[in-house]
Amino acid sequence: MDTRESISNRITADVLVVGFGPVGKLLSILLGRKGHTVVVVDKNEAAYPLPRAVTHCSDFARILQSIGLSPDTIPEITVPYDDMYSWRNGDGDTLVEVDWSGTGESGWYNTYFFHQPALEDALDSIVASLDTVQVMRGWEAVSSTQTRRDVTVGLESSSGPGEVTVIADWVVGADGANSTIRSLTGIEWHDDGYFFDWLVVDVVLHENMHFPHIASQNCDVRRPSTMVPGGPGRRRWEFMRLPTETKDELNATDKAWELLQPYGISKENADLERHSVYTFQSSWAQEWRRGRVFLAGDAAHLMPPFAGQGLGAGVRDAMNLSWKLDAVLRGVTDDRLLDTYGTERLHHAVAFVKFSTSLGEVICITDHDEAARRDRRMIDEWKEGKAPPTPPRPGLGKGVHTGEAGGSLSRQGNVRVGGKVARFDDAFGGAGAVITRSPSAFQSIDAGVRAALDDLGIRMVDLSSTDERAHAAEDVDGTYGRWFDELGVDTVLVRPDFHLYGASSGHDTADLIEGFLIRVRCHGSALTS
Repeated sequence: MDTRESISNRITADVLVVGFGPVGKLLSILLGRKGHTVVVVDKNEAAYPLPRAVTHCSDFARILQSIGLSPDTIPEITVPYDDMYSWRNGDGDTLVEVDWSGTGESGWYNTYFFHQPALEDALDSIVASLDTVQVMRGWEAVSSTQTRRDVTVGLESSSGPGEVTVIADWVVGADGANSTIRSLTGIEWHDDGYFFDWLVVDVVLHENMHFPHIASQNCDVRRPSTMVPGGPGRRRWEFMRLPTETKDELNATDKAWELLQPYGISKENADLERHSVYTFQSSWAQEWRRGRVFLAGDAAHLMPPFAGQGLGAGVRDAMNLSWKLDAVLRGVTDDRLLDTYGTERLHHAVAFVKFSTSLGEVICITDHDEAARRDRRMIDEWKEGKAPPTPPRPGLGKGVHTGEAGGSLSRQGNVRVGGKVARFDDAFGGAGAVITRSPSAFQSIDAGVRAALDDLGIRMVDLSSTDERAHAAEDVDGTYGRWFDELGVDTVLVRPDFHLYGASSGHDTADLIEGFLIRVRCHGSALTS
């Protein structure tokens, strides 16, 4: 991290990332580790010290795994939640129980609760270890102009006189809901018309205070509220602002303690870490790329927190964009590949925005008659055994994938390689792979194709262990066998961002690989035997 005195008035970089939150940090790590020069700027002089996001899912855990922060190695930051998420009305009647237990496709628990400042500290440590990444805190983007070759962004010091110009091949605005980069670039914002104010309260429990590790949604017409873990040693509550209250009345320390009192939380057994009123809303950017400028994270999409997917959507943006930017910066392909970032991610993110909004429409009811109708319907459905709503599993929008399975999230199981059992990504240094159980799948794949795949971070993995030209692996827990059976295939091609390009029978593997290489390159023909 640079001091103000060491910063030149004119800086060049492969990529400028505006915004040094989790999304900007992850993107910087992914690109910096590939050897690309990255400048990251943030208008704040110091990191935000208080919690914001508190939950993440299985594929978020896999993303953490990809940068060396596997959840089982950081128990001081994130802990699994292997239980139900219960919804009750004001009378204590169960409306629905959502199953948040078990493991997901990515080989990790479906649900975790974490402390964001601690996670960001861990990300900071990784960033600081990269000579390719320069972090500039206390600088704000104030102008942006682009040509066919690069983008020039003017920065001003947040704390006094000072101007810097950054010239980068590409710029990513990861600068939050009120994105300056989005504004400077003139990208329009779609508002879905959903707005509710909620007081978010975070507490740190005293050592002698043991609160049950539970998550619940209180659909009480008198005060809709949410209660969840907040990471190790912490709890979070969220309280909806009633029509008779102002934001200022709700956002008061005494009010926070008053609302916590029915849960047995007081100054004697907990510290109030934060209270703040947020406006939950549903919206997204109409474009995610304009020329050489991209949007990611909250700059690209906002959703209510009821599904716990806001930050998760942002880190998925970073995974999608990073491998494509890497390919373009290394000259593997031209920049038409980057058009697929927005088309793929917008579709995926909007599905979660809509789902989160649908949950909010059930929760944020203060009309007694409407709430009574909701309660009767949900109680009847629950007693009849109707399955509760589950988070959507949307595939990616139009882009670099093919077939029915293309664009879906890949699975991760345990494999044995060289006598050692490990998660697939750990065994092979990442998700990207052509995985087959067919002994003949790779017979027609020549050295040129293997080199082209390797250049994109795609390994050839043979579960039958018969082809010396591929990496041999044993499917020790049957994850891949069950997955292939469900798809009715013998081979899958997994992209570096954990999503499938496509799937095929064993004898069609060469065509599957050729199609992938052609789509990535966006032109020309792939190397084939």
